[in-house]
Amino acid sequence: MSSETEIRLAKKARFVGFVMAATMVIWFGAQWVGGEMGLPVRFVFLFDLAALAAFVWAFVNIYQIWRARQQG
Repeated sequence: MSSETEIRLAKKARFVGFVMAATMVIWFGAQWVGGEMGLPVRFVFLFDLAALAAFVWAFVNIYQIWRARQQG
């Protein structure tokens, strides 16, 4: 595998890691704010769905990175 491809995959992996970390922090914050403000459960559940969507996106990208490294 060329060094350019390795660099591209490393950048993609770093971005995926950042998205996962930011998702956790934002999700924890949203849960706390939702509890403090007394938001109805259906609104707080939207934060859960958004976090789940971000994690699905991250895992799909992790799989793509893994497959690219297997082929190279």
